[in-house]
Amino acid sequence: MHYYRHHIGDFLKDTGHLSNDQMGIYLRMLWKYYLDEKPLHNDCESIAFAMRSDEKTVHLILRHFFVLQDDGWRHNRCDKEIADFHGKKEKAANSANARWSNAVSMRTHTERNADAPVFYANQEPITKNQEPLKKQRGSRLPQDFVLSKEWADFCTQQRPDLNLQNTFDSFKDFWVAKAGSGGVKLDWLATWRNWVRNQSVPKASFAQMNADIARTTVPRNSSYEDTQRRLREEADRKCSGPSLEVLAKMADLRRGAKEIT
Repeated sequence: MHYYRHHIGDFLKDTGHLSNDQMGIYLRMLWKYYLDEKPLHNDCESIAFAMRSDEKTVHLILRHFFVLQDDGWRHNRCDKEIADFHGKKEKAANSANARWSNAVSMRTHTERNADAPVFYANQEPITKNQEPLKKQRGSRLPQDFVLSKEWADFCTQQRPDLNLQNTFDSFKDFWVAKAGSGGVKLDWLATWRNWVRNQSVPKASFAQMNADIARTTVPRNSSYEDTQRRLREEADRKCSGPSLEVLAKMADLRRGAKEIT
């Protein structure tokens, strides 16, 4: 193993009586133990050569920090760290194998049930050869759209007071020029129906309706009409001036007045 936990406080406590050279040799021995993951051989000469030290120093460190057993010089702390390392490694490997096994199992289960019916909430079972209903998307009114019989019949029946062609032309011009998502509709027939229903009554229709109401609600009055006729005749007479006979009499009167004076 190329990594181990090094507790500085414990290390300094255990090695406080060593010189700097002895501490360096001890560290080298620990590193070799961790790197090989096995006890040191019971051969002080070979250990001293590998640690670049002398046999006396190596033997002294071995007797203080290691325990001699059948397979060599063992170190309790090193053995514990190596065991923990391999335990974690094995646990990680087992977890990875379990995840892989679950993935393979799920894939096999999915492939085995690929042909089975699929059920959705509040729907009939959908088989492999069927597709769920896709979300409907709206569309814009085509520029070459023409008035159909169905549209014309609806307008004629619901609003006979409207001019059919003018109503359709205004509808088409409005929605073709409508920019953005506001010009997109799912049902253009429904849009046409609402357009027809919401159209205001033309002014000509209003005038005709008012005239009809006047004729039906105000009774004819012959005396009123005769009075109006006489007033018009009298006004015409006043505007026309005095007659020739009156003018002649007025001239005679003016001549008589001059003779007297």
